[in-house]
Amino acid sequence: MAVCCMFLSNGGVMNNERTLLAALRTAQTERRAVALVTAIAGDGVFAQQVGRRLLVWSESGQDTLGDLALGELADQVLADVRLALTEHTTRRAMYSAKGSHMHLFIEIQAPRPHVIIAGAGHIAVPLAAVAAICEFAVTVLDDRPQYATPQRFPGADRVIAGPFTTELRRLRGAGGVFDASTHLVLVTRGHQHDVECLLEVLDDPLAYIGMIGSRRRIRAVFELLAQQQGVGAEKLARIHAPIGIDIGAQTPAEIAVAIMAEIVKVRRGGAAASLSDELQGRVAKTG
Repeated sequence: MAVCCMFLSNGGVMNNERTLLAALRTAQTERRAVALVTAIAGDGVFAQQVGRRLLVWSESGQDTLGDLALGELADQVLADVRLALTEHTTRRAMYSAKGSHMHLFIEIQAPRPHVIIAGAGHIAVPLAAVAAICEFAVTVLDDRPQYATPQRFPGADRVIAGPFTTELRRLRGAGGVFDASTHLVLVTRGHQHDVECLLEVLDDPLAYIGMIGSRRRIRAVFELLAQQQGVGAEKLARIHAPIGIDIGAQTPAEIAVAIMAEIVKVRRGGAAASLSDELQGRVAKTG
């Protein structure tokens, strides 16, 4: 929020700026992406608009706050701002109309992407480190206190020792943690824990759900979910399993890289082949 606060404090904070700042803080608390659009330069008919600000939420149905008073350019500007929100990119833009020009600064304020690692074993250690390097917030969860320790995960933001489903529910209640910027990685020690975790989160709007395991273990989990729990194919297709990008990874560190690469692929819309592609294709055909 530092850059936004700088913009809003220059020249004193007027009433409308206080409203914008309050809305920005609320968006940060609720982990919602917003764009702060500032008219930074203009001439001709746009000269009086310099300094105006507009706040735009990522949800298309959400009202905007503020007014740039751009007239016939308003719809085009709003479309461009929503595109910047989708791409998570801060940018400058210039518009022309009636022989005049307007320069805008579109600043994206998006929630920090979050990785929840369920399971604190040998793969979780390098995975937490790689995720932190990629500037993700990192939460590690395990029901074994001897594994879930800050000493083993010095780069994690949170290390939680407790039952998987109980702690997942607590995280869900901690102010929008289970949202479209959250990525769940299941690297537990047994498929019974995977099943419990999946049943807990499959209805949540998570950006990514990945599960480690052999194809035999994954088939067993999917069959149990489908046959005993009535989980439909569309929900099973959300699960990236086997987890990771197909790079031939073997060591814990290599597997961690493959997992994080798949998360980045999903986040950025990449095209690399995932180990789960074949399995997801089978799930779709049986749905």
